[in-house]
Amino acid sequence: MAATHVPSDSTGLRKVLGPFQLWGIAVGLVISGEYFGWSYGWASAGTLGFLVATALVATMYTTFIFSFTELSTAIPHAGGPFAYARRAFGPTGGFIAGFATLVEFVFAPPAISLAIGAYLNVQFPGINPKYFALGAYIIFIGLNWIGVGIAAAFELFVTVLAIAELLVFMGVVAPGWSLANFVANGWAGGDVLNGAAISGIFAAIPFAIWFFLAIEGAAMAAEEAKDPKRTIPIAYVTGILTLVTLAFGVMIFAGGVGDWSKLANINDPLPQAMKIVVGENSGWLHMLVWIGLFGLVASFHGIMMGYSRQIFALARAGYLPKTLAALSPRFKTPHRALLAGGAIGIIAIFSDEWVQFGGQSLTANIVTMSVFGAIIMYMTSMAALFKLRRSEPNLERPYRAPFYPVFPAIALGLGLVCLIAMVWFNIMLTLLFLALMGVAYAYFRLTAGQRDAAAPDAMLTVPVSSVPAE
Repeated sequence: MAATHVPSDSTGLRKVLGPFQLWGIAVGLVISGEYFGWSYGWASAGTLGFLVATALVATMYTTFIFSFTELSTAIPHAGGPFAYARRAFGPTGGFIAGFATLVEFVFAPPAISLAIGAYLNVQFPGINPKYFALGAYIIFIGLNWIGVGIAAAFELFVTVLAIAELLVFMGVVAPGWSLANFVANGWAGGDVLNGAAISGIFAAIPFAIWFFLAIEGAAMAAEEAKDPKRTIPIAYVTGILTLVTLAFGVMIFAGGVGDWSKLANINDPLPQAMKIVVGENSGWLHMLVWIGLFGLVASFHGIMMGYSRQIFALARAGYLPKTLAALSPRFKTPHRALLAGGAIGIIAIFSDEWVQFGGQSLTANIVTMSVFGAIIMYMTSMAALFKLRRSEPNLERPYRAPFYPVFPAIALGLGLVCLIAMVWFNIMLTLLFLALMGVAYAYFRLTAGQRDAAAPDAMLTVPVSSVPAE
């Protein structure tokens, strides 16, 4: 039996997004990962070790997206992974996926806002970058508040500019690139067979994931897509191909222009790499700083759109307080969800004043926390895909994962490898993640009445007639 879709007027979310806009959201959610964050992986693995880590992660993401698209077209729900896991595994499965997705999408924006602050600090060194980060939250909460149509148009505009700027970056630094620079000390420990090199590859995995983190967030705009069965596959397939190409291009070009170790622990590696080639007074450099902000803004704005839909969907289903499911009377956007996620992000920005973990920078720790949520969500989603193939063979699937079950199995297996590596190298952050999950689970167990009282949602439950007979 085909899934029964909730009418759009029951949610209040407007269906205004076409395939090009969804592509802009999918790529825009991630594009900041090409501008910063990934270079921290060089500090752990070296350029060549990080190249291996990135190839591993790119394989995981490519197989994941081709598989995840089946779920997002069959169950076009604002909750995205939460909805798939809830339908496959029941309320507890929904809780695990919902919590993991929230961690991913609520912790990614403060890391990006800090990078925005670092980029602006290049031009205005006298101003604390955190104040720029705070200003970014205020501006883009307002933009998301006034409507998804305007927000998506802005997202598409800044995404296209950000991609163009990455191509300009590669072209400008190309004359100063050399293979000798890129491979110099390219393995942690100096030798690929050295234990330090292998350890470094696994330690760098969170930063390779940052290249692609949050592309799945386009699924949270599914209820606002005009034709999700057609637009989502187009957006996802073209989106992942765009991002894989940019990720390898940016990393290789930046690593070969000089001493890459000087770029390994900073939030603005691309301007600093360009400075090596063209000098600090070049117009190219100033253009990169200003236009490069569009890449950060695209992801910041897009992920903010994603977390607000996730909070909205969880509150609508009774997993969070009902008040967070309220929509703006004028703009029909989840304004309270926007504010709630923003409050958590702002706290994270200033958290280094009293919290330190593992000797890493604040940005690196926030990135790692976000990646923890992402990996658990990816694994839960692939498990839901396998479960729904068995339990609901007649579910309408406008798009079917290619090479099933191989692709989702690869994504699930590589996700497990990534999770083990992250736990091994980030014990304190693992404990923090588990502590937050424990608090959230206690809330989940104490609020069953909220879920019972929530409005019925056909996409979250399995129709009895769709279950195969014994």
